[in-house]
Amino acid sequence: MTKKKSGAAMPHIRMIDSEADALTELTLQQQRDSVRFYELLLEEIDRAAICGRADIPSDVVTMGSSVTFTDEKSGAERTIRLVYPAEADISAGRMSILTPVRAGLIGLSVGQSINWPDRGGAEHRLTIVAVQQPA
Repeated sequence: MTKKKSGAAMPHIRMIDSEADALTELTLQQQRDSVRFYELLLEEIDRAAICGRADIPSDVVTMGSSVTFTDEKSGAERTIRLVYPAEADISAGRMSILTPVRAGLIGLSVGQSINWPDRGGAEHRLTIVAVQQPA
């Protein structure tokens, strides 16, 4: 059974085993800063189907992938590369997984949507348009 947030069923997600471990560790280290956000990310990791990199389809958002998504609340479409905090560089389009909206993208595949809160707690419906894996 899929857990629900704000009345909407959560989409099935998949994560690479090593990335799930790294994200769990990062989240636990940073949890004191924003407890609710990190609880959400840990819930996502917990409900994900964890598999090896070779078993993840190319249209699934993973660490290092470029993802184009729409935010139905603002109508904006953005393309970013999802990275660990040390690799983040906003001017280069590399966004940290440890930002509220970006954390909601991990594990989704093209066509899937999720309701996910921003820093202020306002919920956004994010839909994956395209995913490009790193070379």
